[in-house]
Parts: sequence; C-alpha cells; structure tokens
Amino acid sequence: QVQLVESGGGLVQPGGSLRLSCAASGTMFSINTMGWYRRAPGKQRELVAVVTSSGSTNYADSVKGRFTISRDNAKNTVNLQMNSLEPEDTAVYYCNADVKTSPLSRYTYWGQGTQVTVSS
Repeated sequence: QVQLVESGGGLVQPGGSLRLSCAASGTMFSINTMGWYRRAPGKQRELVAVVTSSGSTNYADSVKGRFTISRDNAKNTVNLQMNSLEPEDTAVYYCNADVKTSPLSRYTYWGQGTQVTVSS
C-alpha cells in the first residue's frame, strides 16, 4: 500500500506565497509522474502541475509563471511553490502519484488533500 501525505496548505493574502509538500511512502518499485491537482468550490478537479521522473514538467495555463513544481526522487517527495497567489487559486489541493508497486503493477494514488485559501 502506498500513502501520499500532504502538508503546507493554509490561509494567505492575495499576492502571497505558499509551499505544498507531498511525501510518498510504502511499497514502491518506481514512481512515474507526480503532481498536484486542485478542486475549487463548485468546480471539477483540474491539473495544476505534474513532473516526470526525469524532471519534465507541465503546468496549467492559469498557474504558469507563478507556480513551480519540483521533485526529489531519492526522498519520493514532490513540492509545489506557489507565488503571486490569487483568490482564484483557492481550492483543495491534491497530491497525485503514478506508482509501479511491482514491474507489472501500476496504480494511481491520491493524497487526502490540503486546503489553500487566498483571501484578504
């Protein structure tokens, strides 16, 4: 069983910064992509940013230039540095990992979610 544990959410004023962290633990053969998704009130969950095991990244257009995703393969962690936060960034943020638990078994795991609120 693989667990993803997130930390770092909270309340911040517009223009402020937050850093989200996610650590994967459990029986893992390898981790492919890791990333962050979010679900705002009344909206569907959407991709924020993902990073492959080789370091390639992809961002939602709405966060490009403001958010930076990074990954530590040795520690099985992924971080999301969020700068210039806007009220529209308010959402529950979920960590995601595409994990091989064996050479032939591949699953997608989700964290429990962490609330980010951008408000004055």
